[in-house]
Amino acid sequence: MSKIFCVANQKGGVGKTTTTVNLAAGLAKVGQRVLLIDLDPQGNATMGSGIDKRAMETSVYDVLLESATVPEAAIFADKCGYHVLGANRELAGAEVELVEVDRREKRLKEALAAVDADYDFVLIDCPPSLSMLTLNGLCSAHGVIVPMQCEYFALEGLSDLVNTIKQVHANLNPDLQIIGLLRVMFDPRITLQQQVSDQLKDHFGDKVFDAVIPRNVRLAEAPSYGLPGVVFDPAAKGSKAFIEFAEEMVTRIGKM
Repeated sequence: MSKIFCVANQKGGVGKTTTTVNLAAGLAKVGQRVLLIDLDPQGNATMGSGIDKRAMETSVYDVLLESATVPEAAIFADKCGYHVLGANRELAGAEVELVEVDRREKRLKEALAAVDADYDFVLIDCPPSLSMLTLNGLCSAHGVIVPMQCEYFALEGLSDLVNTIKQVHANLNPDLQIIGLLRVMFDPRITLQQQVSDQLKDHFGDKVFDAVIPRNVRLAEAPSYGLPGVVFDPAAKGSKAFIEFAEEMVTRIGKM
């Protein structure tokens, strides 16, 4: 049975896509079968996995509109070691088209039920806004991984996300919970970041992952080569941190 996780944060620019592709690559490296779903019309997770979003014949758009199944639309990213259900600009149209269809917030969940035995982990890269696409992701998931920078405004965005998750949990998906908070782009030399990190641990306790992703140039360079940092430069500090995070996820999920 696959475990399905959204990588979500309503604040933009916090490294959601970087987290999703590197966690997918890290999990693949430690022997897990992984499906990455790109639910953002920008298609950054698709491109960051080495797949040309302009050349795709089928995408997550077709799955949401039930004109293709997950096995028909998923592409194996051979350099990365995981499958990708990609996105491109077509997906922006799905927002409008889904408004008037039946079971609109459950389309992705129903599609994933058919491949439940094929993957150990399904990771969903959500757009920053609370849209019908994000709602499909949250309705499908067992939990949410929240990447966040240790800055004051990040705490503000976190409270919004926690409220959204509570609402989805109460009304649409009783399985949904926050799996953990991942500190990203972390620089221990900055006192404020250390203070916010301590606040997070005080407030959320063991919901804060032990793994910390440092601010790292190689992780930032990797997308321009169409690769996750874990594959692009496995020796980089950021890549090693994501491998540690992948191992922590496997251990944590084993205890669920």
